[in-house]
Amino acid sequence: MEMNANYTSFVAIGDSFTEGMSDILPDGSYRGWADLLAARLAARTPGFRYANLAVRGKLIGQIVREQVDVAAAMKPDLVTLVGGLNDTLRPKVDMGRVRGLLAEAVERLAPACGQLVLMRSPGRNGPVMERFRPRMEELFSFVDELAARHGALVVDLYGVPALGDQRMWDVDRLHLTGEGHRRVAEAVWQTLGLDAEDDWRAELPRAVPVGWPARRTSDLRFARQHLGPWIMRRVTGRSSGDGRPAKRPELLPYETSASAAAPVSDPDA
Repeated sequence: MEMNANYTSFVAIGDSFTEGMSDILPDGSYRGWADLLAARLAARTPGFRYANLAVRGKLIGQIVREQVDVAAAMKPDLVTLVGGLNDTLRPKVDMGRVRGLLAEAVERLAPACGQLVLMRSPGRNGPVMERFRPRMEELFSFVDELAARHGALVVDLYGVPALGDQRMWDVDRLHLTGEGHRRVAEAVWQTLGLDAEDDWRAELPRAVPVGWPARRTSDLRFARQHLGPWIMRRVTGRSSGDGRPAKRPELLPYETSASAAAPVSDPDA
């Protein structure tokens, strides 16, 4: 493992978390932590190249089938792989299969890149988090095992109080805000051994209490606009990523790829 390396190319693979939802830009495209990280790496390395193969809604099996071999063939200096969390949020999941697919992805990627980075993803505080916590912790324990076995780095975002704060999450309660993505980018940056810009773990100021009527209104709006459609897609076997191309499918100079982000047509995961 080469810390503080001069990375000249970066490929990000995964789902909506890596695609950048819900860090929305004025032109309607999503940015996200991977784009932010790429911009910082490009600023220190002339000719830096970047690809982002992530597509919202993808399960680990789809990431393995559709993204892993493409990323490995690019032979980049740096690869980030974040996947499996969508699987843990399904009503029923075979965690043994999830672990096997994640292991397959790591076994293909680790020899093909200079540095592989895995993550223990953040989770929004609340009852949904508590319901799925055992599955998530099983997944993250396996991430640690794979990293140790294959020389990968792990960005540990799980359980960091600031990233569990509800104010770090968009109204859909599934995706980080722009500030959340900025902190993730800083966490990856520091995990790579690069000089810290700030403390990404810093807790937010004390929240102003919100009254019951406002919370109830927010819950009803969330159920109507986000939870209902999400459940319907689960019931019908559809995904918001169906038919959607990769965000930045080619490993191109950052200046070129940075203007090619796909426009937003629907904000749901």
